[in-house]
Amino acid sequence: MNALLQSLIDGLLIGGVYGVISVGLSLVFGVLRIVNFAQAEFLMLGMYAAWFASHYLGIDPIAGAFIALVVGFAIGFVCQWLLIRRVINASPVAQIFLTVGLLAVLENGALMLFGSTFRSVTTPYQTAAIEVADLFISVPYLIAFALGATVCVLLWLFLTRTWTGRAIRATSQNAMAARLFGIDTNLIYGIAFGLGTGLTAFGGGIILSYSSVSPTSGAQFVTLMFTVVVLGGLGSVMGALAGGLVVGVVQAFSALFMPIQMQNLTLFVFFIALLAFKPEGLLGGAKK
Repeated sequence: MNALLQSLIDGLLIGGVYGVISVGLSLVFGVLRIVNFAQAEFLMLGMYAAWFASHYLGIDPIAGAFIALVVGFAIGFVCQWLLIRRVINASPVAQIFLTVGLLAVLENGALMLFGSTFRSVTTPYQTAAIEVADLFISVPYLIAFALGATVCVLLWLFLTRTWTGRAIRATSQNAMAARLFGIDTNLIYGIAFGLGTGLTAFGGGIILSYSSVSPTSGAQFVTLMFTVVVLGGLGSVMGALAGGLVVGVVQAFSALFMPIQMQNLTLFVFFIALLAFKPEGLLGGAKK
């Protein structure tokens, strides 16, 4: 029983992190209707931003994640203004090629600037764990989960309680009607894309406390991110969090009963089975 409870705790903790690194991708699709294949590269950029903040400024990587959020937002806003907005009404093929090209530019640009060396940080709590009734809760995972859940709640409040958030939701539902009501949809697109990339960069910052970064770090998460957002409901912000929790728990339980090499196979069998009965995802259709 303890093993099952331990796996459940581990799965929920890592699943919350999966949710926060994926929620940006869901937000971008929900507003711009573009699947950003370069989204995972912003996670990599966020990890580098947190690493530089830790290495050169002595800032804890958890605090550095907020710097990563600002960096990710700024780069995302510029990319949307210069590139993405030009293909919003183009064919899906043009959108795919543009975002795949952006992926290649960001990854190879990071390789030229930072080299291929893996970089990591050391923190006092890196290997710490809290013991509760013979169960162990990893401190870095707990901090990452708490921050991730908090950011998702704050994002939900932003989208539902602020004028800008309502403008984002209105634009996602009907951009033409939003323009008729005086909303600058080009600006809203930029804010939404920047917020989406910034949140993914923030997720990269918080996982740096127990992971390492290289120019190819994004490739390790890209399939996982798409699995999470499709499972939760493509375009649903809260669905991304729910999908992340489900993916984390499925991975944790599959590791308990099967060899580590079978984790992804188990996850995708579950993924296909769920979508066969609920193709819109867990919270599909929710734009919050």
